[in-house]
Amino acid sequence: MRTKTAAILAGLLVAPNAATAAPDPARLFTEHCAACHGGDRLGAIGPALLPQNLGRLKPGEAVNVILSGRVATQMPAFGDKLTEEDAKALAGWIFAPPERMPDWGVAEIDASRVIHGARLPAAPVHDSRPLNLFCVVETGDHHVTVLDGDRMEPIARFQSRFALHGGIKYSPDGRFAYMASRDGWVSVYDLWGLEMVVETRAGINTRNIAVSKDGKLIAVGNAVPAGVVILNARDLSPVQIIPTDSRVSAVYTAPPRHSFVVALKDTPEVWELPYDTLPLAVRRVPLEAHLDDFFFDQGYRMLMGASRDGRGQVVDLDAGRKVADLALQGMPHLGSGITFDWQGRRLMASPNLKEARITVIDTATWEVVRQIDTLGPGFFLRGHAASPYVWADVFMGPNKDAIHVIDKRGLEIVKTLRPAPGRTAAHVEFTDDGRFALVSVMENDGALIIYDAQTLEEVKRLPMRRPVGKYNVANKIRYEEGTSH
Repeated sequence: MRTKTAAILAGLLVAPNAATAAPDPARLFTEHCAACHGGDRLGAIGPALLPQNLGRLKPGEAVNVILSGRVATQMPAFGDKLTEEDAKALAGWIFAPPERMPDWGVAEIDASRVIHGARLPAAPVHDSRPLNLFCVVETGDHHVTVLDGDRMEPIARFQSRFALHGGIKYSPDGRFAYMASRDGWVSVYDLWGLEMVVETRAGINTRNIAVSKDGKLIAVGNAVPAGVVILNARDLSPVQIIPTDSRVSAVYTAPPRHSFVVALKDTPEVWELPYDTLPLAVRRVPLEAHLDDFFFDQGYRMLMGASRDGRGQVVDLDAGRKVADLALQGMPHLGSGITFDWQGRRLMASPNLKEARITVIDTATWEVVRQIDTLGPGFFLRGHAASPYVWADVFMGPNKDAIHVIDKRGLEIVKTLRPAPGRTAAHVEFTDDGRFALVSVMENDGALIIYDAQTLEEVKRLPMRRPVGKYNVANKIRYEEGTSH
């Protein structure tokens, strides 16, 4: 007797009538899906389309995702290109396992390693201030620009791996930049010598990476194969593979705790991996519900998390248990939250991927202090300790060209900028001193627009190829309160 899922899949693959040729799902995938999901279904810009990667998505729901797109992701709607029968054939095909699931262990990681022979000079080969450099990820042509944050001029530009993840990390001294692509490639770039040092493929579908406080280890969070790969930060040799019971949605470093913290997509747990002793041991913290998105207080004791349905929890990592609920609505994006002081209280603010609002929470009581209405759902929120303002994009909604500037003192929008009317504006980042704010125009013929962070006037505009993110070295390595960690 067939299972319910098997019956659904069988139904999805049946042509509507014998007189009409059945859609060819392999051809449709190659034509419409492979560019984002990989020709082998192992993931690229989009996630791997394998049965174990689609655990919470039902076959029938997949048809609607194909035709209508998916909120809070880069998945577009294909309803103008594919018929419903095409979508049914595709859905049935991606829920069927491939002929052979590839292995990706220590041997495969080691074999993939590419050593570029960088010179590793004893001092920077440029005269830019190393701690005020930015790495700008340009996905329009898969490059990274190294930007001098004092002169606002590029000093280098190099080709990246396909589908580079925006969250670039740095070594504690700011010398090395660590990058990860969605298809598992981890790269080390020397910001002194302006050369690629070493690369390795640590997984098939990678979510992000984190760097230990001492700069010796890199943790790679993988959805496929599900687990965390620990690499030597200097040469990317594999140190340890820690399988998980779930796809990993993200891995974070918790510097005061000397540990990595792992977000699991399918299991109601948080994993903590102390890294002072090898091999790393796993500490499991049970939760009431799984969490897709995390935010930490500045001391990294309290973890705030939310699921895609908006359910929020506060977890005391020392105590190993939930201590409060968060009153959240829609789909808060806690991973892009920031903290700042207000009237003697420490607040956390989070954008929302579904609703036109920013939620401001008191981190002592976990109560909502203010809901700030915006022109649409947003993805990124940024600030700086030296700036009186919080900058918020709203590009998940119809007003994709707007950037709100919010006064930290009054908790209200004081100005709405439109850096490039009609074009997507997103992801603000500050210089190390908070004096200037950089905004991305996320188009193939886009730009970085530099604003005076006090007067809110435009200072300079640099052409870029879809700059999806830019990351200041000093802000990252000192875990600046106004940027993501």
